[in-house]
Amino acid sequence: MLLIKVINKKKLCVEISENLGNQLFMYAHAYALSKKLNRELYIDNESAYLRKKSVGSYKLDRFNISSKIIENEYKFLTIFQYFKKKYISKLDYFKKNKFFYIEKKKGNKKTNYYNQQNLNKNKNSLIYVRGHFESEKYFLNCREAILKEFSFKNEKQYQNNLYYKYILDNNVVAITIRQNRFNERNYSQTTSLFLKNKSDIFLKKQIKYIKKAISYFKNKVKNPKFLIWSNDFSNLDKYFNNNFLFVRNSNKSKDLTDLYLLTHCKYFIVSPSTFSWWGAWLSKRKGKICVRPKNLNVSNNNDFWPKEWKSIL
Repeated sequence: MLLIKVINKKKLCVEISENLGNQLFMYAHAYALSKKLNRELYIDNESAYLRKKSVGSYKLDRFNISSKIIENEYKFLTIFQYFKKKYISKLDYFKKNKFFYIEKKKGNKKTNYYNQQNLNKNKNSLIYVRGHFESEKYFLNCREAILKEFSFKNEKQYQNNLYYKYILDNNVVAITIRQNRFNERNYSQTTSLFLKNKSDIFLKKQIKYIKKAISYFKNKVKNPKFLIWSNDFSNLDKYFNNNFLFVRNSNKSKDLTDLYLLTHCKYFIVSPSTFSWWGAWLSKRKGKICVRPKNLNVSNNNDFWPKEWKSIL
């Protein structure tokens, strides 16, 4: 009898956390890294959301991603597993083959794209990845595969949206505005007031940039139609007249519906947010033009903006 030896492929597990835009970066980076290291990719979709500091909920199950959810024994869900994680983290400091692969950051908490060639030497059967990795440089060579991974399940439910046909029939310029950037979480009253003021200043800087970008597209595109997406439309009408259409999706899957519509646009005024970034990056329209702010980057990654996107002060 012929005996066939089954060789178990080494694993790479990515911890998914925070909101949709962050999740897409985490997965895209891990997907490309798994191909580079010839490891099978798995997802930890729970551990991070048990921590109070992590906002949002897991959304990648709405896409046609090929990776499986890791078994519970490899997650950090119980108190015992939590302390086990702490113990492994301390041991990793002394080990060459580390269990955790954590995004490198400088003293100012900033990071850049960096080469990950040393991971080829890691002999662990499982590497657990944590970090944001917010740069296309990590996965640009896998663009076509990433586009397939992030194709939407049940597309018809999004295509029934009243804005969908409008986007396909017009020269739509997609404007995205991020409100409440610094005060989304629950803080003390004093801290909340400070962060609200910081968010208001950030909004005004966005509006100033957007006005310049609008002028750019008016000179660039024939009969442009401006559509505005936002996580919060409060008081935005005072900045824009009736020629601007607010895309108000109020269903439970607002973020997914918004993202789907954005990916079918051709022209983009991208805001400094991961969600806005992905709306533009996932668009496959020929002749796509993306404009982004030159001096607004809330990401910790200095390589956040793709080089071919036009910067505007």
